Amino acid sequence: MKKLVVLVVGLLVFASTFGFTLLPESEITAHWRKFSPGSPVEVEHTAWDELLKRHIFTEQGINLFAYSSVTSADKNKLKNYIEYLQTIAVTELERKEQFAYWINLYNALVVQIIVENYPLESIQEISYGLFSLGPWRQKLVYVEGIDLSLDNIEHQILRPIFKDNRIHYAVNCASMGCPNLQAQAYTRENLEALLDLGAEQYISHPRGVSFNNGQLIVSSIFDWYAEDFGDNDHQIIMYLIRFVDSDLKGYLQDYLQGRQSIDKFRYDWSLNESSLNEPSLNK
Repeated sequence: MKKLVVLVVGLLVFASTFGFTLLPESEITAHWRKFSPGSPVEVEHTAWDELLKRHIFTEQGINLFAYSSVTSADKNKLKNYIEYLQTIAVTELERKEQFAYWINLYNALVVQIIVENYPLESIQEISYGLFSLGPWRQKLVYVEGIDLSLDNIEHQILRPIFKDNRIHYAVNCASMGCPNLQAQAYTRENLEALLDLGAEQYISHPRGVSFNNGQLIVSSIFDWYAEDFGDNDHQIIMYLIRFVDSDLKGYLQDYLQGRQSIDKFRYDWSLNESSLNEPSLNK
C-alpha cells in the first residue's frame, strides 16, 4: 500500500512538473468549444503588447524578459489587463480571436506569477501545494464563471480545441528551454505569422534541435508532447526537418539514413531573464 501511495504521488508531481493533465476531456473543454462565427468583436491587447515591447530583449536568438526592470506601474498595467481579460465573453468571439485570447492570457499570467515571486531562478521554485513544482495547477483566473489554471488553459482548452502543435511555441513557461515569448501580443491578424515564427525560431535554435558528437539532441517538448508531432521518433524528425535551415536539414536527412530514433531529450528550466535595460532593435 505504501508503494502504491508513493507511486501515485510521484505521478502527480511528474504531471504537475511537465504540465500534463491526467484528466479526460472535461466540462471545461466542452464549454470552451463554443464560439461565434463571423463575430467582429476584437479583444484589446495594447497594454500587454506595450509591456512585451518594453521588457523583451533578444540575446543569442532567445527572447528574454527583463523582470528586474518591471515597475509598479507595469505591475498595475499587467494586473488591469488580466482583470480585463476576465470580463470578456470568450464564447462570443470568433475562433482566431479566441485562439489569440488564450495565448495572451496564458503568457500574461506566467509573467505576472514570475514578477510576483521575483527574484527566483526557476518557475519550478513556485509552489502552491505540498506536491507542486510550479504554478501549473493553481486556479488563477475566473472567466465566464469558470475557475481556470494554466493547465486548464493549455491542456483543456488550447490543445484539444485548436489542435495545432504550434501552440507549444506560443505559450511560454518563463524558462530558457522554452520557445520564445514573442515581443508582441497575438491578434487574429498576426496569429498565423507568429505561430509560424515561433516554430521556426525554436526548432532552428540549438535548444530545439542540435547535434553533439553525432548524437541528435532534441527539446523535451517533443518527448512530453510526442503525440502532437508524430507517432514515433522518425515522424518527429521528419516534422523538424520542415523548419530547420538548410545545413541542419542536411544533417537530419543524413541521420535518418542510418538511425530512426532521437538520442537524447533536454530542457533548461532556468529563468528566461534578461539583464539588459534597452529594448531590442528587432521589433
